Amino acid sequence: MKELDLLKKDWQKNDNSFAQVSEKEIYKMIHKKSSSIVKWIFIISVLEFVVLNSLSFMLPDDKMSKSETIEIIITVLDYVSYGVALFFMYLFYKNYRSITATSNTKKLMECILSTRKTVRYYIAYNLFLVLFVSALLFSYEIIIKTTVNNDSSSKILLTCVIMLVFIVVLLGLVWLFYQLIYGLLLKKLNRNYAELKKIDL
Repeated sequence: MKELDLLKKDWQKNDNSFAQVSEKEIYKMIHKKSSSIVKWIFIISVLEFVVLNSLSFMLPDDKMSKSETIEIIITVLDYVSYGVALFFMYLFYKNYRSITATSNTKKLMECILSTRKTVRYYIAYNLFLVLFVSALLFSYEIIIKTTVNNDSSSKILLTCVIMLVFIVVLLGLVWLFYQLIYGLLLKKLNRNYAELKKIDL
């Protein structure tokens, strides 16, 4: 009986050690995957910044169709958007450095939450920027049609409908773009977070 009890105790010890090893292996795997995801979020944000700004420089600048005030506002918005984009890229890089340096489950979970929050703020900011610029140009177009061109009410109403549809479609496309790229990466991070919660319990 004593020998059986000793075997049971030995088996329980081995079982616990296997569980610990298993948890460590799972943590390493999740840590590696999470680091890779956050790194790709940073890389994509840099590529997005470079590609979109390169395209904007290559497009013809139709200054004749806009007033000087609108030109100034758009120029200011351009510089502000550059600064905000660079700030978000810095935050993504900081999240990546934090997630690669962490060595425990709780800290990794905090890093994942921080990254998820940063990405959501980034998407919300870009959607707001698109909405603001579209509304600004839309308002300017309506003012021109009413004060300068003296267009009829029906023509102005038609312009309003077309512009509103354009803004909604544009916002939808931008949202879809971010959901396809960042949304998929966030889903993977969410799965990693759920697995870490099981380990941390």
